[in-house]
Parts: sequence; C-alpha cells; structure tokens
Amino acid sequence: MRLALGTGSTAAEAVRALAALGATGSYDCVASSRATEELAGSLGFSVRPLRADDAFDLMLDGADEVTPALELTKGGGGALLREKLLAGLSREVVILVDPSKLVSHLGSRAPIPVEVVPFARPVVAHRLAAAGYRVTPREVDGRPYLTDNGNELLDLVPGRPIEDPAAAAATLRATTGVVEIGIFVGLATRVVVGYADGRVDDRPRAASTPA
Repeated sequence: MRLALGTGSTAAEAVRALAALGATGSYDCVASSRATEELAGSLGFSVRPLRADDAFDLMLDGADEVTPALELTKGGGGALLREKLLAGLSREVVILVDPSKLVSHLGSRAPIPVEVVPFARPVVAHRLAAAGYRVTPREVDGRPYLTDNGNELLDLVPGRPIEDPAAAAATLRATTGVVEIGIFVGLATRVVVGYADGRVDDRPRAASTPA
C-alpha cells in the first residue's frame, strides 16, 4: 500500500498502531515531516522521499478542527504545506480526531496556521492584523518556529468563526509572502472520531461535497 503519513500527536499514534499490527514492510511510505519520518523509520516502516509521479492509496492524519462538511484546520504540528500536498495526492484521506476537535465553523477553537517566508513575516503579520485577525508569530524558546521548509508560522484567530473557509483561504493566500494556509477544504474523504469509552464514529464525505 502506498501510504502518506501526517504529522502531530494523533498521526504519531496512528503510525504506532499500524506498527503494532505488524507487516510494516508492506507499506510504501512518504512522511509529511522529519519527525514523522524518524518515528516511522524507527518502527520499521520504509519511508522515502516524494517522487514527481507519486500517488497514494491512503493518507492518515489528524486535525485541529473539523466541521460537519469535513472542512479542516490543520498545522498545529507545523507541517501544513507538506500535509496539504500529500493529501492532494491521496485517493483517500482519513482524518483521526477526538470529539473535542468537532466544531460548527473553523476558527472556533483553534488558530489558523499560516506559513510565511521569514523575510516577509513582519509585513504579512501587519496586513493580516489589519484584516481583522489576531496574529501571533509561533515561537519556540523565544525564537521563531521554523517549519521543515525553513519558513515561519503565524497563528491567526479570526474576529469571528469563518463562514466560508474556501474564500478565507483564497484571501489569505493572495497576500504576498504567504506560502500556505492551514485551511483544508474538500481534501478529507472521511473523519473518524474516537471517544474515550471506545466508541468510533465514522463520518464519510457527503457525495455532493467537492473533491
């Protein structure tokens, strides 16, 4: 199976769960971050670089927010660009969450990550703040957080929950210096919600939802 691996605590648990089932050698894997690549490799998965003609049978990943239409906020783990690229190359994208991630609108419980070119970050932050977002540059130990692509992240809190995620993403992406947005629309094919009592709620994408 050609398998794309996401990033973050839930994606890491999915990798560990797959490894516990055995047969790690039967998966042809590409990871969305160095952290996931190192974890998967340590568990016996064969993880390789992305190829020009790659396509994947399945992607496993988590999310910071999920709406009833399976719109997502992603990027809490800092890998939103690579995750979005791999999701677009995958026939099925399964998002694994707990019920705390379920929201009516994006921007309700988690910030929207925006990956930006470091040189442009001050200007981008100023413009997005003027557009009504509360903008917080992501930092680690007092220094700018750098993605695996060498870019910085801005975490945005909208003035009110986002009514049209696709339009919001397009507007944000139009800002010069922005590389990618942590709003994912039309990419998840199903969301699996796991509850503390062991129940699982499987939510497939509605047939009318655009791919």
